[in-house]
Amino acid sequence: MRLLAAFLLWVLATVTLAVAVPATWAQHNLVDRDGYSALATSAAKDPAVQQAMAAALTSQLMTLSANAGYSSADVNETLLNGAARAYTSGDAFPGQFALANQVAHRWLFTDSVGVSDASGRWEIDLSPMLADSSFQQTLADYGIKAPETLQIPLTENISQSLRPGKFREVAKWGPWVSVGSAILAGVFALLTLAVAKRRGKALGALGVSGLVVGAAGWAGIEVGRRYVDDGLAATSDDVRNVAGAMVDHAIGSLHLWLNLTIAAGAALVLFGVLVSMLGGLRRT
Repeated sequence: MRLLAAFLLWVLATVTLAVAVPATWAQHNLVDRDGYSALATSAAKDPAVQQAMAAALTSQLMTLSANAGYSSADVNETLLNGAARAYTSGDAFPGQFALANQVAHRWLFTDSVGVSDASGRWEIDLSPMLADSSFQQTLADYGIKAPETLQIPLTENISQSLRPGKFREVAKWGPWVSVGSAILAGVFALLTLAVAKRRGKALGALGVSGLVVGAAGWAGIEVGRRYVDDGLAATSDDVRNVAGAMVDHAIGSLHLWLNLTIAAGAALVLFGVLVSMLGGLRRT
């Protein structure tokens, strides 16, 4: 009976840990606005994100130039892209990129902000980037006059898969799920140790839980990436490229958490083996 109770508690500890690790990561890096801003700031230092954002800025500047009556022969796209690349690789870009992402974050996690164009597409204004003194100076070095506004549509059309306030319930319940699952995982782990007849084997089993959760997390990312790509399909080309690069950066962050979970599990398995060996020596 004691063995069955320990097994059931171990299963509960494993399940709650499988919820706690991704939920805590998501709450810290995606749901929480400050955490997401920090993630965006870190992502802005990634060359892939810088390149995608430079392409987005170049595309929008070319569109605005065309709308102002300039032909493609009048505007040197290579120079525009060079200016954008110089800006996105500069020190001011991470902070400006984080501010723009805060707008997108509020757009998804609340429905209190947002701007729509005549067709109903939701947009964000990247003019703060153009207003940055370093970008203005970079453009001036190329003889380019920056526009006062730069609206980029988040979606090609009005979409039910990506709309204002889509994740409002996640923002409401996310903290409860992350904290609650972490507490339950700890409680079930302690109960497993308390009920188990042999502490060494129980520690080893809890270490296996970490290994299983980490490995399952890696597999889950590969499966979930398809759904993320489907969601990004509703966005405009420029936003899709930038968001795709950010998703890759975020996945790298989640991989780190999963690797730490695996490492902790392996250490716990070794510790359990050591405890079992010492217990065996003590009994002989």
